[in-house]
Parts: sequence; structure tokens; C-alpha cells
Amino acid sequence: MSKRPLILVTNDDGITAPGIRALISVMNTIGDVVVVAPDSPQSGMGHAITVNATLYLEKVDIDGKQLEYSCSGTPADCIKLAVREILERKPDICVSGINHGSNSSINVIYSGTMSAALEAGIEGIPAIGFSLLDYNWNANFEHCKPFVETITKQVLEHGLSDGVVLNVNLPNLEKDKIKGVKVCRQAKANWVEEFDKRTNPMGRDYYWLAGKFVNMDNGEDTDEWALANGYVSVVPVQFDLTAHHAIQKLNTWKLN
Repeated sequence: MSKRPLILVTNDDGITAPGIRALISVMNTIGDVVVVAPDSPQSGMGHAITVNATLYLEKVDIDGKQLEYSCSGTPADCIKLAVREILERKPDICVSGINHGSNSSINVIYSGTMSAALEAGIEGIPAIGFSLLDYNWNANFEHCKPFVETITKQVLEHGLSDGVVLNVNLPNLEKDKIKGVKVCRQAKANWVEEFDKRTNPMGRDYYWLAGKFVNMDNGEDTDEWALANGYVSVVPVQFDLTAHHAIQKLNTWKLN
């Protein structure tokens, strides 16, 4: 490349999370980095945006040479503010993560990490969401870095189809135990929720969300299979939620 690419970095675990710090360190070797990330954890926010409260941006200096802003809003807010208020031109790529925990299968729907990437895709920016299958705040991200670097460089070189964003999940394995990278489809799986009901000292009931993840998909072409078998999963996702296969059938209904 004749010039270093402009890279927008964000996440949903907060600007000081070890995952985003690892991601920033990789991106600094590839291009010029601007970070706009939440000032506190925003996991599970999905594609929420802030409409009934004010938003704040604060320029911060945490480490490295990159330009950084902490944002009081959601991951999607971070992208909107970056594009409209901070960046002087459209970035060449947006990377989100590295998330502390899986965003495979149905988790993509709830993920703030992936919603930030999808928001970038809506803006016409090639985007990737990265997640490590380790929820520990002190997770080791070193083995993720070579895969993050390679996939990011490939997207910069080849681009992505219009409306497509990559959902990349990395198994929690040592680098020499990871077998490679597989392009997959999203597994058919979901959470079976349970609620832990308790009562506070004032006599008011409250609930903690719990549950278990159930994979109903036996296919060997899914992200869940890839991760369970030691591969990095790459799933192309899109923000066009139209069920195109259903249009023809719906047109046979007597709707008028």
C-alpha cells in the first residue's frame, strides 16, 4: 500500500479492557489507528443506540501512539460518533473486539462487539468483529494476534461484499493447538434461559438471568463445529434481515 490505512477500533467491553488493548497493538503495526470505545462495559447491548440521554466523548491517553476517545454510549453510538464527529475521512476498515467471550452462533444477535462492526458496515466501512472464547478479564490474547493480523490484512487487500461483515471467533487454545481458519455458517443454536429469583431486604423480588447454551446443529460447516474442533471460525454476516426465501410464498397470500 502507498499509504498506511486508517483503522477505526472499538469494542463492547470498555476502552481499558485487555482485549481491545491487544487489538490496538496489532492494528498499530498495520495502519494509523483511531479508537472510539465505550467508557464502561456494554456487553449484551446488541445494536442499542442512545436517544433519550446525552452522549459524551473524552480524549484519553492510555498507551501507544494511537488517537483515543472514550464514549459514554453504546458500541453502535461509538461508530456513529466516530464517523460524524471525529474522523476526517471514512476509515479503510473497522475492527471491533477482541471480545472477552464467544460471539458465535445466535450470540451475534446480542453482541455489542458485532453490532459495532455491523454499524460500520452500514456506513460502508469494511468491518470485522473479533472474539476469544474466554470470558476471563485477564484472558491471554497473545495467540489471537497472528490470526487477527492476517484476517485484517486480507480484508484490507480484498475488501468485502456490500453489506457483509465478518464475525471471527477464536478458540481458547495455545497457538500451536489451533488447526487453522474455517469459513463457516452460523450454527442453529440458542440459549435456554432460566431466571434466579430472589428477594431484597425491602421485600421486592428481583431476577438474575442465567441459562445454558444449546447447539441443535450437527453440521460440520458451522462456527460451533469449527471452534469445538480447534479452528478459528469466520462467518460472513449481513445487516439486511430480509428473509428473501420467504418473499415468493408470501406473495401467494391474499393480502389485498
